[in-house]
Amino acid sequence: MKKSYLTLVVHILVKEEFREEIKDALLKLVGPTRGEEGNIAYDLHQDNENPNLFLFHEKWVDQEYLTKHSHSAHIAAYRIISKDKLENVTAYKMTELTN
Repeated sequence: MKKSYLTLVVHILVKEEFREEIKDALLKLVGPTRGEEGNIAYDLHQDNENPNLFLFHEKWVDQEYLTKHSHSAHIAAYRIISKDKLENVTAYKMTELTN
C-alpha cells in the first residue's frame, strides 16, 4: 500500500516594492529545506501573470517533520526578513489521496 504524505501548498503575495528581496529570501529556503529529514519535495513557483505571487508546493512524511521545519533556523530567519513585506499568506494542509 502506498504511503500517504502530508502536502502543504502555501500562497505568498508580496508587496510589490519588496518582490525581489523576498524572492531571493524564498529561494534561499529551498536548499536547506530539501535537506531536512522528512522532506519529500519542496518546490517554489512564481506566478506568470502576477510576479508578486509565489507558491510553495511541499510534501512531508508527516506533521511531525513539518513542525520541525517550521521551527528551523532558516524559517526563523525568513520570518524576520519578510516581516511587514507581505500582503497575504495562505497555507493549505492536505492529505495526498491514493488508490
